[in-house]
Amino acid sequence: MCHKTLVTGWVQQGHMGHALIFDSGVGGLSVAAEIRKRLPSLQMSYVADDIFRPYGEKTESQLKARLPGLLWELSEAINPDIIVIACNTASTTALKEIRAAVDIPVIGVVPAIKPAAAASRTKTIAVLGTPGTVQRRYVDDLINDFADDCHVILQGSVNLVDIAEKKLAGKPVDSEWIKTELAPMFSGRHGADIDAVVLACTHFPLLRKELKSSVPQSVQWIDSGPAIARRVESVLKNLTLKPPRSGPDMALLVGGETSPERINAFKKYGFERVVALMP
Repeated sequence: MCHKTLVTGWVQQGHMGHALIFDSGVGGLSVAAEIRKRLPSLQMSYVADDIFRPYGEKTESQLKARLPGLLWELSEAINPDIIVIACNTASTTALKEIRAAVDIPVIGVVPAIKPAAAASRTKTIAVLGTPGTVQRRYVDDLINDFADDCHVILQGSVNLVDIAEKKLAGKPVDSEWIKTELAPMFSGRHGADIDAVVLACTHFPLLRKELKSSVPQSVQWIDSGPAIARRVESVLKNLTLKPPRSGPDMALLVGGETSPERINAFKKYGFERVVALMP
């Protein structure tokens, strides 16, 4: 009873809980931005598994062997109310195993195939993700369930992940490289009909401006960030929240790069303290 009274007090003071945002790199910042927009009083800790990136090149067995144990360790150390796996590859591969390993709610990222299919007038859409995501049975099931009336083009790219990482590290973005990555998607028989592209990697919304300028046709670029933010809000409403953590929002980089440019990028997204964790 006393515990519940304290929780009510935290809510009245603006405490909305503490979320752990997890990704292989900076891609989860696109999700964190949507969550922060919707829940500005939510405390967030961010973890980038830099040392094991890119996930899109890892096998399913490698990810299942690494992620449940890592997320358990992070959950024990950080003590959040909720975990957001802000990575499509991790979510479509090991979400079940991660949920079994921890005792708090875990929200995964689902490629936004349903809204893309609903938004498409030509009924030709593309799913742009890492190879590890677009090849998953999970994506096939989403297409069968929500886009069975569409022609769906699947395009995998690891290079776009690297480009997004370099952009947030303050390095120049090569527009020709992006055009090369997108060319196979738009040059095929149905490429000219694409009017909606699912950004099925959380890194890719960080390149939205560059993606738009790299294709001649009018395309809607659709990601799942807003939907994840709504889901986080819904789940938190039904939780008994832990005491608020003191200090600013923090980003922990597992074996990662902490250049001044990269640190400034995390600060831009509200993570005032950036720490490199050496494995």
